[in-house]
Amino acid sequence: MKKQGNTVKVFFEDANVYEDVEVGTNLLSFVPRFESYFKSPIVAAKVDNEIKELKYVIHRDCKVKFIDMTQEDGMRIYRRSLIFVLIVATRMLFKETVNVQHSLSKGLYCEIENRKLTAEDINLIKQKMKWIVDQDFQFRREKVSKDDAVKLFEEKGFYDKARTIKFSENDYVYIYYCGDYVDYFYGHLVPSTGYLKIFNLIQYHDGMVLLYPDKSDPFKLQEFVENKKLFAVYHEYKNWGKILGVSSIGELNEVIASGKIREFIRVSEALHEKKIAYLADQISQNPLIKVVLISGPSSSGKTTFAQRLSIQLKVNGKNPVYIGLDDYFFEDKVPLDENGKPDYESIEAIDVELFNKQLKDLIDGKEVVLPRFNFIERKRTFERPVKLEKNDIIIIEGIHGLNRRLTPMIPDESKFKIYVSALTHLNLDKHNRIQTTDYRILRRIVRDARTRGASAKRTISMWPSVRNGEEKNIFPYQEMADAMFNSALIYELAVLKKYAVPLLRTITREDEEYSEAQRLLHFLSFILTIEDEREIPPQSIIREFIGGSCFYDF
Repeated sequence: MKKQGNTVKVFFEDANVYEDVEVGTNLLSFVPRFESYFKSPIVAAKVDNEIKELKYVIHRDCKVKFIDMTQEDGMRIYRRSLIFVLIVATRMLFKETVNVQHSLSKGLYCEIENRKLTAEDINLIKQKMKWIVDQDFQFRREKVSKDDAVKLFEEKGFYDKARTIKFSENDYVYIYYCGDYVDYFYGHLVPSTGYLKIFNLIQYHDGMVLLYPDKSDPFKLQEFVENKKLFAVYHEYKNWGKILGVSSIGELNEVIASGKIREFIRVSEALHEKKIAYLADQISQNPLIKVVLISGPSSSGKTTFAQRLSIQLKVNGKNPVYIGLDDYFFEDKVPLDENGKPDYESIEAIDVELFNKQLKDLIDGKEVVLPRFNFIERKRTFERPVKLEKNDIIIIEGIHGLNRRLTPMIPDESKFKIYVSALTHLNLDKHNRIQTTDYRILRRIVRDARTRGASAKRTISMWPSVRNGEEKNIFPYQEMADAMFNSALIYELAVLKKYAVPLLRTITREDEEYSEAQRLLHFLSFILTIEDEREIPPQSIIREFIGGSCFYDF
């Protein structure tokens, strides 16, 4: 389309219409006309598949697709903006900074440095946040050079932020102002604080949990469900960071830049091995345990973990017997999801009755012939006779391992359930967290490209479906685990980066997945690369994804 005078042609995808738009018009001016197409407030837009804030000024022919809070991108923008309001409120009240640590239930766990929060503190912060929202302060975005940003944040005492920006691959960054308060965020914000009416703040341990709505119902706060075991694992990971002297990406970059990463990798791997050995000791010391069930979301490293746990069990005189849950798929019974598509991740796809009968027979000392499922022919054959000996222990890995419906015939005292996931506590800085799902999608992009020839575009396009399956089949049961293992390695993003970046760059602006690829590339741009992988042992969790694992032939 060609420009006509001072106008450009804009295609609004939501209404399927072209319009002549005056150059210099911002996206915000179109929101009243298109908000009826959405179930919740519009918070941003994609311009030629690149996410832009609503204050973005149109200056060329383009296509526009608005983003509301029912979309993951929209909810991410809402959360990030709400974090800024929390930061401003806290600084107004206490002159202290917030440390945004990790997700917890349907919220974010945060602490204030050098202050154990009381119920009175929480109420004061909440009321100040509501006041900021009612004032509808504008979020002002400013482009500054990297050097000027580093100087600015060093002067304000935000050394973690300055340290991270210093290592950025970009020559400039965007900083944000809310009144007199300035901060940096590696993603977009809503136009003003008035958008952020739905939130709550509750006291938890020494800090607080910031609650916000879910994209499934953007007008309603999700109920806070305490995750004691998950919180303990995050705390353990935080302590690992203290042992290694790294609590942010900026500090990790300094270790890499100083040439000290080799010892850092050795200690990181030793922490993993120590934890796995501890779990093996727990299992081995209880003679009643006959079955170990391992569950966790996609790309959490369950397979490698199961292999390493088996080795440690052998050290303790146990003989692990592996049983694959996938071998119990029904031949001709496949449940459908809400969209009418086959749902192979549903527990209804598993022959639970046969699975339980064979497990019980094994525990009772009987010989059984285990099935093997042929996925090409969708046929099940019985060809593997097994009988447990005195020191044998069954290892089962599968997404339904923590669901009581999987093993109703097996006594609880005979089972040991382990939840495995990459639960990162390492953030860009105190205000910019790295989502656990970002670790896992990068792992999967790298692994699927190497082992299945899958493009990054395909992996990203499938990820929402994978996440929906996790929400239904895995996360509701994580607190039922007897133990949790955090498979995240503090150094791993610096390894994944060199594999992931070339794959992400193959996604073009014409692709629907472009905006997500750009988001991942942007946060990876703050991380230095570990080029020398010689110190990464062949049994490392990360080897399952980058290659070179001693547990695989590929």
